[in-house]
Amino acid sequence: METIHTIGWMQQIARNARVKERVLGLVPTMGALHEGHLSLVREALRRCSPVVVSLFVNPKQFGPSEDFKKYPRTLEADRAALEQLGVDYLFAPSADEMYPKDFRTAVTVEGLGDRLEGRSRPGHFRGVTTVVLKLFEIVQPCFAFFGRKDAQQVRIIRQMASDLNLDADVVICPIVRETDGLALSSRNAYLKDGERQAATALYRSLDAAGRAIQSGERDPVRILAALRRVVDSDPRVALDYAEIVDAESFEPSMALRRPSYMLIAARVGGTRLIDNALIEPDGDGVRVLL
Repeated sequence: METIHTIGWMQQIARNARVKERVLGLVPTMGALHEGHLSLVREALRRCSPVVVSLFVNPKQFGPSEDFKKYPRTLEADRAALEQLGVDYLFAPSADEMYPKDFRTAVTVEGLGDRLEGRSRPGHFRGVTTVVLKLFEIVQPCFAFFGRKDAQQVRIIRQMASDLNLDADVVICPIVRETDGLALSSRNAYLKDGERQAATALYRSLDAAGRAIQSGERDPVRILAALRRVVDSDPRVALDYAEIVDAESFEPSMALRRPSYMLIAARVGGTRLIDNALIEPDGDGVRVLL
């Protein structure tokens, strides 16, 4: 595996892949890789050759009170894990390489990012879309792989790719969970011993709401009430939001006749976590995918 630190060399490798009509795959990450990231890498390796994994802790998607400085950075361990899987290239640019002193451009997808994570983290999605567009332009992937845990973020990226006619197919992969249901996240490393168990309330609340749906409940108010009962039962968990939204518009869903997301964000101690379940109409019933 070759590690690349400069945009110019990454672009040259991408051009060579295009000339040879190879199917280049990209997995964008901020490092601190866990099995969730590695599942994306495996899917990329199954579909593509060569595969590029980017590792860049993007300062533009962190707010002033967020955890940019303490975000885990484990480059050597990440490099070893990717090399073992057979990744072709690790693209690990510096902040100065990605954002030189005269950098002035930002990318905004209007509407989809105003609520939920956009309300809780002002400016976050603008930072995400800016860096993802740069990565798409630098690497020129045929396919780019993202996890469903960041459902609103992925929806916004797909909209950006469509609006700007980007030549990259955005692939959404399933959430990877621990055996107790906790969705894998680099931020899980911040959880203390007692908080780690409390954090499973996010999964348990989604599971309770999902069971209500599968038992025939279709009223979003009652479904979310089942979710909140689980969260409220643990004083260590502070709910930020819980909503059921249309999977395309991300506006509140009044009925479950179209694909929807059940979204939750909460703080456990000082750590903010998100999770979701995908709700899909299935014939006469509804499937809930955790």
